[in-house]
Amino acid sequence: MNLKPILVRLQNAIARDDLIEQMVLLSVPETALSAQAQSEKSINLIVGYNSSPNSHTALDIALLIAHQTRLATKAQVTVQVVYVIEENQRTHPEDVLQIEKFPNQHVTEQNPPHCSTSFSSVGFDTSVITQPKMQEKAGYSQEILIDKFTQAECIIRQASCLAAEWKSSFKAHLRFGCIAKELRKVVKSEAANLLLLGCNSVNHPIVQQLGSNFPCSVLGIPNFVPF
Repeated sequence: MNLKPILVRLQNAIARDDLIEQMVLLSVPETALSAQAQSEKSINLIVGYNSSPNSHTALDIALLIAHQTRLATKAQVTVQVVYVIEENQRTHPEDVLQIEKFPNQHVTEQNPPHCSTSFSSVGFDTSVITQPKMQEKAGYSQEILIDKFTQAECIIRQASCLAAEWKSSFKAHLRFGCIAKELRKVVKSEAANLLLLGCNSVNHPIVQQLGSNFPCSVLGIPNFVPF
């Protein structure tokens, strides 16, 4: 995906001229073949999202990019968020939503390691799929799993509501494992054009774990946060 027109449109929208230097974490050169393919199919933007302030900014940027791209190219643009439940994850209060914000949301079954749930911009289905061996593989008790998946559904629901405000085509992925590995898998399976992360340095551990041969370009968030 050609980053230059995307970042130029962003720069014009927020009156900045330094987004390329600040936001491009990994750049994949565009070939003539990829440019032709892009013009013939929909565009997929992937966001690594955990509801933290930085990932929230990354999602805002992705939704703005999607909006501007639709206006400029008339292409179908889908924003997809990926939330990864890490093994032995230690939850930090500032990184997750409080469950009380969604009192009607309940999880009664276990999700599979790679559960992808699609939501429309108006309504969505948060049903889950049973996989009994999930508990054994993860090493979690059933109660801990239910709590983690309840938190995950709240986070995904928040992202869906944000997408609905922008009237964006939206899809969510709930994954289990290593963040960098799961992001790579989703980017490849969805033939993503761009990945956005809530970090602002190539030295961030997740960016380092993505590696230099990542399938698509990666954008972070600028050092300033105007959104």
